[in-house]
Amino acid sequence: MRCFVAIVPPEQVREDLDEFCAPRRTALPDLRWTDAFQWHLTLAFLPDVLDADLDELTDRLADAAARRRPPDARLAGGGVFPDATRAKVLWTGVEATADDRAELDRLSVGCRNAAVAAGTTVEGRGFTPHVTLARLACPADASGLLEVFGTYVGPSWRAAGIELVASYLGEGPGRRPRYETLAELPLGRR
Repeated sequence: MRCFVAIVPPEQVREDLDEFCAPRRTALPDLRWTDAFQWHLTLAFLPDVLDADLDELTDRLADAAARRRPPDARLAGGGVFPDATRAKVLWTGVEATADDRAELDRLSVGCRNAAVAAGTTVEGRGFTPHVTLARLACPADASGLLEVFGTYVGPSWRAAGIELVASYLGEGPGRRPRYETLAELPLGRR
């Protein structure tokens, strides 16, 4: 099963960002926009979770989440992967104080370590806190996008927990992924 561990911003945070993106969707129809209800901050990507490992994975993630305090953050600015001249993914960043950013980093490492200890493969290297907004069909210069999305500043919120989410490619509306939350795990319960 393809899964990820994520922080899902509260509804009012996603609504604010969605309002900012709405006029850009029509102005930039060549982008494949991610649905607002699917926006999340990925802490760990788990490309192949075995059903037999799911209970242990959930327990270990619950323990990792309980060890971390809930950080305060807000969505702000814009960025692209891999770089501005060959952009394929448009995202908004996550702003936090130095202490809260360190807490997000520790949470990501804890989730990755929990998955490995449960026998699950973790994909990806470093943690770049972001929310994917859209994908470009072909790599392109995104200087204009960065200028526009660099102005976004959303409301602050406190992350209360993490979610373990299964991702089913091509099963959602418009052949997009369909997400199913397998577990909601609170932060800071120890």
